[in-house]
Amino acid sequence: MSQDRQSRRHFSRRVTAALALGVLATARGAVAQAGAGSELSQSAESIHQEILIEASPALVYQVLTDPARFSAMTTFSMVPKAPPATIAPTVGGAFSLFGGHIEGRHVELVPGVRVVQAWRSADWPAGLYSIVRFELQPRDGKTLIVFDHTGFPAGQGQHLAEGWHANYWTPMRKYLASAGAPRQ
Repeated sequence: MSQDRQSRRHFSRRVTAALALGVLATARGAVAQAGAGSELSQSAESIHQEILIEASPALVYQVLTDPARFSAMTTFSMVPKAPPATIAPTVGGAFSLFGGHIEGRHVELVPGVRVVQAWRSADWPAGLYSIVRFELQPRDGKTLIVFDHTGFPAGQGQHLAEGWHANYWTPMRKYLASAGAPRQ
């Protein structure tokens, strides 16, 4: 097995184990008695957005996972002259977006259905990753993106929520409506 494949597999196993521990900790916290919870956060922020895009789930998936298409989309974002994105379209594969300001790894990829990423901003503390999930649902020839973002630093929710609109949803709509966008 190649070194790169072993590295991706190792990363995927670590993320899966960490997520499983998080689910277990959440389940344990749910049954903990009130008042015993100095270990539990009651104020964690999360983002949930539902965005309708006039394109097929397969095409939206491609824009999210293909570096050329993602880079073309960013010309419509708040960072129109960012260096090209690098995206390894495999589970465990790394990505770097907006000139390295956003980076991470793919945790789950189901073509035309779902993208889950360990995602971080370069200005966050080293080793801190959040989880983003793009669920792609067909809706009469369009795609409903059910989007969730969790695990980011406290106080960043509003900024991140606005950033998803400014750098993903609005540019994606403009890119897919442009004459240069693919139609399939």
